Amino acid sequence: MKTIGILGSGDVAQTLATGLSAAGYQVRIGSRTPAKLAEFAAKSGITAATFAEVAAWGEALILAVKGTAAIEACTLAGAANLAGKVVMDTTNPIKDAPPTDGVLSLFTTFDESLMERLQVAFPAARFVKTFSCVGDALMVNPKLPGGRPSMFIAGNDAAAKAQVTAFLATIGWETEDCGTAAGARAIEPLCILWCIPGFRQNDWVHAYKVLRPAP
Repeated sequence: MKTIGILGSGDVAQTLATGLSAAGYQVRIGSRTPAKLAEFAAKSGITAATFAEVAAWGEALILAVKGTAAIEACTLAGAANLAGKVVMDTTNPIKDAPPTDGVLSLFTTFDESLMERLQVAFPAARFVKTFSCVGDALMVNPKLPGGRPSMFIAGNDAAAKAQVTAFLATIGWETEDCGTAAGARAIEPLCILWCIPGFRQNDWVHAYKVLRPAP
């Protein structure tokens, strides 16, 4: 997994593209309107193209758009271009509404995750939920006093999760496998918890870590 196509043009997508390029991965970044990435591409040296072009090029893909745009982005990328590929899903089903006392709202329920919707809509893609429970500043090579933080992942394809686990290890993460795509029902709401210190205390640089007793 050395060529990674990133579907998205916002802060998360640009931060991942820059960080993964610096870590030695071949990266391209996609948008429905690649022209708006012209300045980023010129500054970073990372090729910008359409969703479909990036999806066709990448050995693996990262979906890095707003949750409300996730289905549309995958549709523009093209089901045939997603088929058989690991698609790392960073998205969260956050409503387009302000938080209440620092607490965001979801447009899904605890009985269905956004990633499950994506997997149903694009059954040949190998979705793995990841990067959804941390801010973009810490996504690549996080440096925290407590050591490597924990990244929670989920997906139906065991081989895809193994690839993502190995990939995450190269960029500074320990991985906690939460099972099949249904596990994303628990992972996606972690974004709400993660955001509360940000909204309430302007603390946006933190991550989760699972601690266990010594063997």
